[in-house]
Amino acid sequence: MTIVRSADGTRIACSATGAGPPLVVVDPAGAYRGFGPLTSLVAVLAEDFGVVTYDRRGRGESGDTLPYAPLREVEDLAAVIAGPAGGEAFVFGFSSGALVGMHAAAGELPLSRLALLEPPVADEGQAPDPLTAELAELVAAGRRVDAVVRFHEAIGVPEEVLSGMGEDSLAAMAAIAHTLVYDCLLGESTTAATARRVEVPTLVLDSQGSSDDLTGWAAGVAANLPRGTHRSLAGDWHGVPDADLAAALRQFFLA
Repeated sequence: MTIVRSADGTRIACSATGAGPPLVVVDPAGAYRGFGPLTSLVAVLAEDFGVVTYDRRGRGESGDTLPYAPLREVEDLAAVIAGPAGGEAFVFGFSSGALVGMHAAAGELPLSRLALLEPPVADEGQAPDPLTAELAELVAAGRRVDAVVRFHEAIGVPEEVLSGMGEDSLAAMAAIAHTLVYDCLLGESTTAATARRVEVPTLVLDSQGSSDDLTGWAAGVAANLPRGTHRSLAGDWHGVPDADLAAALRQFFLA
């Protein structure tokens, strides 16, 4: 593990594995290094890349300097790229992690190519989602598991997936339930205008098994990117098998 310091002094915990061109992976909501849907993908990507993962602020072994702001997440990623990634990197982000990547690229961080899996970017002009305040109230009341369940219900996680979550997974997500509020704030700050400021080549991916809102958002982001490409891959709701996802990323980043 490596520790870097973000611009506001926050401790950001990182890990590196593999060898090859540096690739920073940015986790979705409720995940961090060693826990979440990208852990097995990292092992596959490490066959071709020097993969850097990190705990987004408030998660795992990273710090959590308050107040939260989406710009702080961009600064965190900047510190990771400047540190273990060696000064410039490819970036792959999933779901809310994709939003971090978009803001970073729009802010002209030194990333040479960007890949996004199902970035949740809603229509411009939409009113703030009441879910943000609802989750904040649940966390403040100490109802962290309830916040996790409510978040997953609100984003459309299928009932069979939600009911299949084990106690260990719920406990891991409950420990960082406050960061679900951060993800909501990040989503509120990301619009089509953000995508239009991204100048680097960008691949936007979605799963053919996802719901129409997720696939529609992916297509909309790709359409607004100055140098965007959109691909749909075979998969389940909000997920693509590691082998297929790694192949698409390999083809794009190493082209």
